[in-house]
Amino acid sequence: MKAQEINKPLENLIRPIGENAIGFFRGIGTVTLLIKSILFSLHLSIKRRHLVLEQMVFMGVNSLPLVLFTSVFTGAVSAVQAAYQFQGYVPLRYLGTAVGKAVVIELGPVLTALVVAGRVGAAIAAELGTMKVTEQIDAMETMALDPVEFLVMPRFIAGFLMLPVLTVFSDFVAILGGLAVSVWFVDITSYTFLNGLKAFFEMQDLFAGLFKACVFGSIIAIIGCFQGFKTEGGAEGVGTSTTKAVVMASVLILVSDYMIAHLLFG
Repeated sequence: MKAQEINKPLENLIRPIGENAIGFFRGIGTVTLLIKSILFSLHLSIKRRHLVLEQMVFMGVNSLPLVLFTSVFTGAVSAVQAAYQFQGYVPLRYLGTAVGKAVVIELGPVLTALVVAGRVGAAIAAELGTMKVTEQIDAMETMALDPVEFLVMPRFIAGFLMLPVLTVFSDFVAILGGLAVSVWFVDITSYTFLNGLKAFFEMQDLFAGLFKACVFGSIIAIIGCFQGFKTEGGAEGVGTSTTKAVVMASVLILVSDYMIAHLLFG
């Protein structure tokens, strides 16, 4: 009896760890199978182009005001912080270089992805989660309609294509924000800022940022669809899936950002 009483707390401690570990690997397997299904359905994108265009408008065009508003202050704070760090150490003629490099390589794609993950990732998880708990996805399967073809593949293509476009706009507006702050508050001329920006600009930096954006857009779409498909438990389950989609997408964006940076610049 005493041995059972001693082992019971240990069992209660180990069991949740084991269940979480099994759930983690089960999730990896499910996401892998989902990616496989998406890749096998890509050839149907032309046939379902109206669904793809609809999702491109939702993810790209509708996200543009929020991304641009965020980007202005991203460039502005980059200029202020760079000017503060440069004082007494680096000539301010390199301020444009610092802002341009930081925005194009890192801040533009990463912050744009995080903003879109909060808006689009949550919306995807909520929409598909609601369809799941109301058995609309089961009804599609009953009618021999592939949910991946109609629901996942268009969102994946839209995320893959539109996040780089949003990143280009974000980079441009952020650099303008940095320029405005530099001219008005740091007291350097626009010629000095732009000359520093052009002096060390490299196309590979821009391509690296756009490559990151493609990966981030794919992550947002896949995680949102994954969490939506595994929703259960009614309205409460939809809320839980939405939260998990935003958190998981944000964490994976940061992790993949490090991996890509190490691969390209390490």
